Amino acid sequence: MGEQVVRGSGDIDVLMVSHPESRAVRRPRSAGSLGRGRTLAGWLLATLGAALLTWVLTLTSGSHELPLEMLLYLALTVLVAIVGGLLPAVVAAVVSSLLINWFFTDPRYTLTISEPENIAAVTLFVLVAVAVASVVHLAEQRARLALAAERESRLLADLAHTLIDARDPLTDLLTATRELFDARGAGVLRRTASGTLQGPVATVGDLDGPGELTTATIDERHALALRAPAPSGRERRLVEAVASHAAAAIRSRALAAAAQEAGRLAQDNKARGALLAAVSHDLRTPLAAIKAGVGGLRLTDVDLSAQDRAELLETVEDSADRLDGLIGNLLDLSRLQSDSVRPHLVPVEASELVDLALAGLAGRGHVEVDVAPDLVCVADVGLAERVLGNVVDNAVQHGGRHGVRIDAGRVGAAVEIRVVDRGPGVPADQQERLFAPFQRLGDAPRGSGVGLGLAVARGLAETMRGSLTAEDTPGGGLTMVLQLPALPATPSDPPEETP
Repeated sequence: MGEQVVRGSGDIDVLMVSHPESRAVRRPRSAGSLGRGRTLAGWLLATLGAALLTWVLTLTSGSHELPLEMLLYLALTVLVAIVGGLLPAVVAAVVSSLLINWFFTDPRYTLTISEPENIAAVTLFVLVAVAVASVVHLAEQRARLALAAERESRLLADLAHTLIDARDPLTDLLTATRELFDARGAGVLRRTASGTLQGPVATVGDLDGPGELTTATIDERHALALRAPAPSGRERRLVEAVASHAAAAIRSRALAAAAQEAGRLAQDNKARGALLAAVSHDLRTPLAAIKAGVGGLRLTDVDLSAQDRAELLETVEDSADRLDGLIGNLLDLSRLQSDSVRPHLVPVEASELVDLALAGLAGRGHVEVDVAPDLVCVADVGLAERVLGNVVDNAVQHGGRHGVRIDAGRVGAAVEIRVVDRGPGVPADQQERLFAPFQRLGDAPRGSGVGLGLAVARGLAETMRGSLTAEDTPGGGLTMVLQLPALPATPSDPPEETP
């Protein structure tokens, strides 16, 4: 949100707030005075205007009488009261009476009045002129006060309207307040139990430096601070009104933070519920198989053949491997979510990573490998082995009966390792969901796993500054593409190592 101060004519400045559906914020000037311009104009009119009127009346002295002359001076006095206020009008009344006495009452060009009725007329003229000027001045002052009150209420309404749509109401309010009072800075300070003001909760501009620090209470724990010239009485009430708006903005910020925290907790609870629902079956199944196998081996009243014992041992081993893989994925996912994975990036051949990944999948299915031995990437060996192991294991499970192929090549500044299967595949609009935790899509039957392998693989790939994506295999199937940074071509540019 941006702001621009525009100096307006009359008694207001305009603060244009660049905000959707925003309106102009108007700052009323002091309602107790007319301003230097109008006061100066009143004094000039009281002196030069009286002189000019006297000059015109003396040139046309044969065409008018004393009553008209006194009415003209009375009109001038009222005009001075409207323009410059009461004091210039009183001076204009006194000056006008002296001019009338000097130029238009007998004997002329002296301050002596020969006729008693003229004395009464001049005296009444002064009294009437002062009375009329007082009434006009009072009416003008009340009109200005009413206009100022209207502008203040409009200002507060505009500030409230600005806060409704603001992303950060407190910052936007401080920005508008700083411009409104021409302040060097505006902020919200913390208030201790003893009333001492401490560090700011939010600031706009500079609260330090020259100028008076004006404060207003927001609530028991906060105070509004302005580094600006001391505000007048009416401006002080505006400061207190802005403090009330700041209290609402602070509450709004607190509610937004609470809502965000509640949303995060709800998301965590949802993920925890999904984890418990998914893991409860997948942990129980291998444990039950291990327990059943071990129980069968321990039977003393049954004579097991060597083949039966070998099958039970194989069941126990397979279930233990499955359990180990599940627990490993859960631990990896927890480390990724807590941002505690710190990869150690070193140059390594892509063929070596593939061999390490396949070593843990021996006997699981037929995998064809076509990777050049001199293709070097930058990766964490342990994490890359884990990524490729999860990807290849997923391909073998869902497309292994048709064979799995692994090839690699350099694409720009990256080494691309492609794991291709010929299974049923996954629709293109659902391929991204493969990498969400607890997802089983396409050709993955229920009960075949928690659905963490690809989520963990992508997370580990991204910690190594790589990526893992899915795409269709030409002719049917799914291809997983792992990209890792390639070794720089020049020896003077060694790979970076993440601390």
